[in-house]
Amino acid sequence: MNAQSRATAMIPAHNVERAVAWYRDKLGIAPAKQDDYGANYELNGVQAFLYKSDFAGTAEHTILSFDTTDLDADMRDMRGKGVAFLDYDLPDLKTENGVASFGPVKNAWAKDSEGNILGFVQGM
Repeated sequence: MNAQSRATAMIPAHNVERAVAWYRDKLGIAPAKQDDYGANYELNGVQAFLYKSDFAGTAEHTILSFDTTDLDADMRDMRGKGVAFLDYDLPDLKTENGVASFGPVKNAWAKDSEGNILGFVQGM
């Protein structure tokens, strides 16, 4: 295996068409290519593949994270489009209004239409 090989994030979806619409309408991203097997995204040098799976939404962790320079503005925009951010109250993770702060780093999480957890990070 070549360590320089390109990696691809795999995003499961119960309904690929619904998920493609969610990513387009809520995040403003469209697939570079779509076929009967799924949808390929080119995300600033990172490849992601959205594919049909009965196991979509079963991961209890972040499956894909997006960097941002203005988390508050992005959250306002996404909330305006109907995205609900997750709140956590755990010993090592607490959110306030959907945001967890770790020094200069701020994180927020939301679920896509398929129940997959996405992260949004400022300051990494």
